[in-house]
Amino acid sequence: MRLGGRANAAIEVLNDIDKRSRPVSEALKGWGLDHRFAGSGDRAAIGNIVYDALRSKRSLQWRMDSDSTRKLVLAVLLDSWGFSPETLNAAFDGDKFAPDLLTDDEIAKWTSRKLADAPPAVQADLPDWLVPSFEANFADEWMEEAKAFSQRPPVDMRANTLKASRDKVAKALAKAGAVPDPLTRFGLRVAAGEGPSRQPNVQSEGAFQRGQFEIQDAGSQIVSDLVFARPGEQVLDLCAGAGGKTLALAAVMENKGQIHAYDSNKQRLKPIYDRLKRAGVHNAQVHGPDDDISDLVGKMDRVVIDAPCTGTGTWRRHPHAKWKLSREMLENRLTEQEEVLSQAVPFVKPGGFLIYITCSVLPEENENQIVAFTTDNPQFELLSSGEVWQDLFGFDKPQPWSSDMKSITLTPASTGTDGFYFAVMGHRG
Repeated sequence: MRLGGRANAAIEVLNDIDKRSRPVSEALKGWGLDHRFAGSGDRAAIGNIVYDALRSKRSLQWRMDSDSTRKLVLAVLLDSWGFSPETLNAAFDGDKFAPDLLTDDEIAKWTSRKLADAPPAVQADLPDWLVPSFEANFADEWMEEAKAFSQRPPVDMRANTLKASRDKVAKALAKAGAVPDPLTRFGLRVAAGEGPSRQPNVQSEGAFQRGQFEIQDAGSQIVSDLVFARPGEQVLDLCAGAGGKTLALAAVMENKGQIHAYDSNKQRLKPIYDRLKRAGVHNAQVHGPDDDISDLVGKMDRVVIDAPCTGTGTWRRHPHAKWKLSREMLENRLTEQEEVLSQAVPFVKPGGFLIYITCSVLPEENENQIVAFTTDNPQFELLSSGEVWQDLFGFDKPQPWSSDMKSITLTPASTGTDGFYFAVMGHRG
């Protein structure tokens, strides 16, 4: 397919997403099934246009002075794909599958409307109602932090040290462009591409099939490390889901001790069984909502809560979620977080630790929740996550956000990762 056909396909996919409220991945898959002539390179390019459009939707629409899907796609090609109005029209000219060429009026608006003149929320590609939350969390740097969520993410992997060293995995993935991540202890990274470039399908590699690495964002790897689980301990992963953090904890625990991976939703747990088997994890027990885990009460050295949240920290990978998020959804997540924190309390033994993690950067879900929790539960004391960070990762690497070196926040701008919040509370005993 030529560029024009790819652009027109992206328009179709974006219209499908808007019309049917479909997840982006489903809309792209559906388009591919209906257009089997499209090759893998075509599908990758179309996906890139769609995701780029959603990441920067508000600022691109402002520059085009229109919410037209066609103009949004053209704006993507003008903004970050290296095209000028003239070269873009030349690429579309004579292509019967291409969108309409840029008009003189559209060119005039694109070239005259400078993003620096737009309202701050538009420049930041944020919904207006979320600006106060970003200001509260990041002060004068809120706009740069928000803008970083409009960038393409890399492909991050964690070497599974139960089966292979990071160096061994790096050699196996050298052709895919994977290099050791400079911040994480066991991570590898394939840098984000530009334009139509395709990311490698690392899950097709033999090393993945043998369980030598897992796909896991560097931020998720870091907060798993900060849990500081030790071999021989008893750990409850209370919101285990598909098991990403359970796998990481098992590796640092060297398969010694016990991890109890629990989730209140059977469907979320489905992938964990195959993942544990492939990774060679032997110290994890999986518990579903029908299982009685009352015998774990008061016995856990560490209880890990990967709390339900708005997912604002994953906007680079799930940009459509940014525009669907509402105040009501946030309020629902806050209630769920309060409930799961309350559920976790009985399982922490005296002298043990309660760890609270979200993939959000909103203070309502993070610091505010911890302040409220420790006020209502004085037997728990907020400890210094910043000191553990420095012990594990040092002083000479990117540093997370923290007002007091206790709880910390990772972001694309500060640490080059997805957004995560991490806090650890000690049971006074």
